[in-house]
Amino acid sequence: MKILGLDPGLRTTGWGVIDMTDNQLHWVADGIVCSDANFSLAERLAQLHRGIISIISKYYPNVVAIEEIFINKNPVSTLKLGQARGAALLAASLSNLLVTEYSPRLIKQSLVGIGSASKIQVGLMIRQLLPNCQTKQTDATDALAVAICHAHHYNTIMKISSALTKE
Repeated sequence: MKILGLDPGLRTTGWGVIDMTDNQLHWVADGIVCSDANFSLAERLAQLHRGIISIISKYYPNVVAIEEIFINKNPVSTLKLGQARGAALLAASLSNLLVTEYSPRLIKQSLVGIGSASKIQVGLMIRQLLPNCQTKQTDATDALAVAICHAHHYNTIMKISSALTKE
C-alpha cells in the first residue's frame, strides 16, 4: 500500500510517499510544493492544489494522511494554514482517495514515543525507519512522519472500520 503524507502550509506544503508491504516501510519519494508569495491567495491555493494533484498522478498512492491544523498564536496564520489544508484535502478527495487526519502530537508520539518530540528527534526516527530516505527539507520530513504515523495506525483503523460495518 502506498501512503502519501502531507504537511500543509501556504508557502510550502511538504509531501512524502512511502510503501507499506507486510508491515515493512519503504521510502518512495518526497519533496515540497511551493506557492508564489507574489500571487493572490486564490492563485497560491490553486498552485498547491495542482502540485498535489501532480504528485498523486505520478505516484498513485492508495491513501492520503494529512496533519491536522494546530492553533497558532497568530489567527491569520492559522486561517492561512487551514486554507492550505483545504486545497490539499480537495486534491485528495477529487482523486477519490481516502484521507485520514492526524494531530501533530499523535504523529510525534507514533514515531518517537512522546508527543513533544523535537523535529531533530522525528528526523532521526525517519532515517531509522526509512534507511534509503535522503530527504533534506523539513516540510518533506514532516510529511514522511505523517505517512509513517498512518502506517502505524492502519491496522487499527481497518479493525474499527470492519467492526462498524458489521453492526
